[in-house]
Amino acid sequence: MRRTIIPLINLALLLLLLALPHFATPYYTELIAKILVFAIFAMSLDLLIGFTGLVSFGHAAFFGVAAYALVFLTPKAEAVSLWLALPAAVLAAAAAAFVIGIFVLRTRGVYFIMVTLAFAQMVFSLFHDTKIGGGSDGVFLNSRPDASIFGLTPFDLGNGVHAYYFVVAMLLATFVLLQQVLRSPFGRVLVGIRSNEHRMRSLGYATYLYKLGAFTLAGALAGVSGFCYAVLFAFVNPELLSWHKSGDAILMVILGGMGSLGGAIAGATAFVAMQEFFSQLTKHWLLLMGTVIVVTVLFLPGGLAAVPDRIRRALQHRNAHE
Repeated sequence: MRRTIIPLINLALLLLLLALPHFATPYYTELIAKILVFAIFAMSLDLLIGFTGLVSFGHAAFFGVAAYALVFLTPKAEAVSLWLALPAAVLAAAAAAFVIGIFVLRTRGVYFIMVTLAFAQMVFSLFHDTKIGGGSDGVFLNSRPDASIFGLTPFDLGNGVHAYYFVVAMLLATFVLLQQVLRSPFGRVLVGIRSNEHRMRSLGYATYLYKLGAFTLAGALAGVSGFCYAVLFAFVNPELLSWHKSGDAILMVILGGMGSLGGAIAGATAFVAMQEFFSQLTKHWLLLMGTVIVVTVLFLPGGLAAVPDRIRRALQHRNAHE
């Protein structure tokens, strides 16, 4: 029964996402697109935290690198090709993750957390304290990428609805890719490393290289979300690379439930929705948000992803006593 219901729920949610621009206002369409961008970001981080056991506090660096890469690639007087800019931005984020990963993966535990934070702050300072990318004021994207190919333009990213569907496509592509990676032998090794890295090394696996591969892939996918953010809002500033953004992503993963791609999406949805609602409700919205997150961690340790199983067990328990 559960195997039948879950695919039906997923299909219903997908159809709802596809139909949303036809009945929602532009404001809510953009808000959902923003949620989907951060859902990609959360899934990329969950590959590290939930499946590999690496708690990175510098993941936003790769998000921001890709966003700035799009700005640098875009000429002042014309649009850059989407089919050039997207791979280049993702490759820039992946290269940054690879280089940083070579150094940070030589540490463990709290030292790993602190070194990832240190590297992220270095990248943040590069854009914040210099005139690269507009300094602390940030920079506007002159024009959104051009999707033309062989003289045809299948969609226009300057159109809010088209940009929304582009983000939906990127979310689905990221979800499917991560599913396939996690089902592969590579993904199984990552889970083994999270459980017992010493045992995996004793079995002959080069755990350092596997972790470096996961770190680089996670950085590349964070780059996908950063690229989508720049396309959606046409503005990039150093705050996108700050440790606050990395902390937000960690909270999304915790809220959704570590080790669950669907949970990462649910956590991003809950986090951005709360942020939007509470910030309009009161100027003390951070206090309310923090309270909700603490209560969730205390009373729902498995995150939102654990809710269906809790409901199922509660129903089974009730039926057993009837």
